Amino acid sequence: MAKTNEKALWFQTLTENKPLLIAGPCSAETPQQVLEIAHQIKDTAKVFRAGIWKPRTRPGGFEGVGAIGLKWLQQVKQETGMLLATEVATAEHVQLALEHGIDVLWIGARTTVNPFAVQEIADALKGTDKIVFIKNPVNPDLSLWIGGFERLQNAGIEKLGFIHRGFSSYEKNKYRNEPQWQIPIDLQIRFPEIPIINDPSHITGNRTFVASVAQKALDLNFDGLMIETHCTPDLAWSDAAQQVTPESLKNIISELKTRDLSNSEETYQINIKNFRNEIDELDSEILKLLNKRMYIVDEIGQLKKDKNVSVFQKDRWQEVLDKMKKEASGFELGEAFITALYKAIHQESLSRQDHIINKK
Repeated sequence: MAKTNEKALWFQTLTENKPLLIAGPCSAETPQQVLEIAHQIKDTAKVFRAGIWKPRTRPGGFEGVGAIGLKWLQQVKQETGMLLATEVATAEHVQLALEHGIDVLWIGARTTVNPFAVQEIADALKGTDKIVFIKNPVNPDLSLWIGGFERLQNAGIEKLGFIHRGFSSYEKNKYRNEPQWQIPIDLQIRFPEIPIINDPSHITGNRTFVASVAQKALDLNFDGLMIETHCTPDLAWSDAAQQVTPESLKNIISELKTRDLSNSEETYQINIKNFRNEIDELDSEILKLLNKRMYIVDEIGQLKKDKNVSVFQKDRWQEVLDKMKKEASGFELGEAFITALYKAIHQESLSRQDHIINKK
């Protein structure tokens, strides 16, 4: 069952109130490649995506075929009827995309970090009726993401949406980019009428995890997915590891479940209320315990001040973290969660002790 929502009318019309699927190769490579992929996914995806210009982290990598690829996309539309989508990073890209009838434009993560570049694109789009999505910036900065959106909105662009592709982090885990789900959740709360699409390909960097991240996105009420697809992914000219085959795409989509936003049955309403009441009580207890802990932290801070001892104690911090991770292993609590939780607690402790030591 498709979830009900109150997204912008243009988006509801586009998707028929179902999750939107944008799929296609990371990069357009040859006319034959894009046509082969398009024909194999035309019954699965609504929109065909392909990178024409590819901003690379370091020089020497494949940076896209350039404007010639736009003609290949036109052929895709003629033969399949699919809508077309590509990334733009400059006003020149916008102009070329408009001239070739590209239906959906998105601003990439590396461009979103530059307000001047976003403004240039916004100015180039004034007076158009194109669908424009803006990806989150590479760094976890919600204000910067919103700022890019506002620049487009101020330019009079009405068909706007967000794309969540995860955030770069110094500490590497199993994903290429950390999802940091709370950031797009905060965005949904602030802009409930604006569609938000998830890009599991760039989050994972690994096709093995694409399906699970896509499902989590739908569980969190995302409005669609952008999944990179290639007939021979291992031979792709860019981002080979994260692309899936058309057959895999079909399987992934067939197994995904969409959720209702709520359930009106009386038993559900009673049970969910009871569970939430329990959580509210536990949350209050957690706050009381944290407050008690911070009181002891303050006492330690005063002792360090009296004895002229530094705030940060590396061995003690490592001891606490190791102990908590070991204890958590006996519960159903993930190590990444415990690490993030105690890092936040430790940072607050350091801040309080530093305030005490330097207070005049």
